[in-house]
Amino acid sequence: MVDLSMKMLLHDRLRFALTTFGVAFSVMLVLVQVGLFEGLIGYAADTILPIRQADLWITSRNTQNIDFANYFPENLVNRVRSVPGVERADNLMVDFMPIHLPNGSSDGVMVYGLTHYWKWGVPWNVVSGNPLDLRGGPYMFLDDFATHRYGPFRVGDYREITNQRFRIIGVLHGLRSFTTIPVAFLDFYRAQALTDITFGKTAYILVHLSPGADRKAVMAEIRRRLPYNDVFTRKAWARRGQDYWIFKTGLGFNMGMIVFLGCLVGVVILAQTLYTTTMEHVREFGMVKAIGGDNGDIYRLLMRQAAVIAVAGYLAGTLLAFLIKPLAKKGDLDLILSPGLLATVFVATLALCLLASTVSFRKVSRIDPALLFRS
Repeated sequence: MVDLSMKMLLHDRLRFALTTFGVAFSVMLVLVQVGLFEGLIGYAADTILPIRQADLWITSRNTQNIDFANYFPENLVNRVRSVPGVERADNLMVDFMPIHLPNGSSDGVMVYGLTHYWKWGVPWNVVSGNPLDLRGGPYMFLDDFATHRYGPFRVGDYREITNQRFRIIGVLHGLRSFTTIPVAFLDFYRAQALTDITFGKTAYILVHLSPGADRKAVMAEIRRRLPYNDVFTRKAWARRGQDYWIFKTGLGFNMGMIVFLGCLVGVVILAQTLYTTTMEHVREFGMVKAIGGDNGDIYRLLMRQAAVIAVAGYLAGTLLAFLIKPLAKKGDLDLILSPGLLATVFVATLALCLLASTVSFRKVSRIDPALLFRS
């Protein structure tokens, strides 16, 4: 039966190759789109999860993600510091600011301002410079991703943010916001003084808990003392930002449609090929029934054909996706092909290909064995 299924499948090798390519293209499309989506969504947490010392984040009410901060009085941090179980709490400023470039043009920069950088392990992935020096004057650290938007720069150069001149004293690597706007780190009070709107205010409060502190009890007490603020754990705050981009911007729906269309293309191509192959070998299926085979034998034969195409298409599509990965990296995009994604796509490919084989089964299940002996 196995030999018969393969002989029927490979009878037209060109058709087999084209069908496999169609499935491979669908697999590649899904892997690349979902992989890029995961990489993009990861940016929404890139400036949250690495701050491991921040057990809790305090935000203004209904803030959706870290890039869209709303401000509240900076002196609220004193209420937080007096909460039992809080070892350390500091204000964090996050704001989008205009930056003026040497060529006379302007762009945008996400400014992060913190006072005790070294206590929070911020910034991270430092290529050059000492974050302790940020408190010494109008200085800033800038991520090297900024070269793609601002042009080349080096330590010692100057840039103007809202008409205030800052000297670049350090360079970071691999840090960007979801909006891909370059990130700069300044001293908290200098970041706060960049605009009148943020003067005397903060965007967030970072909280580090004492060893053995009851996190839920601390969060409840903070909510009681700051009734107009929200309190999140580090992971919950990161997840909230990711959910915002996925569910409230249409990004998740668009990605779902692309995945659906990719799956639909693969299923249609395979179903059409198997149906055509089945119609060309109606007598062979009749022979199977004539020698004692039943519909179960025929369905297993069709399933083997579908499984062979599914595995071949999956392997080819996965190979194409891995070949595209370095190309995406050159375009500053992260294509994440995680084991979980690869396993999920494999199971889905196999299941959809087996589903496509049912189109042919409905036809051959009604074949009359006497057809084989008709003139």
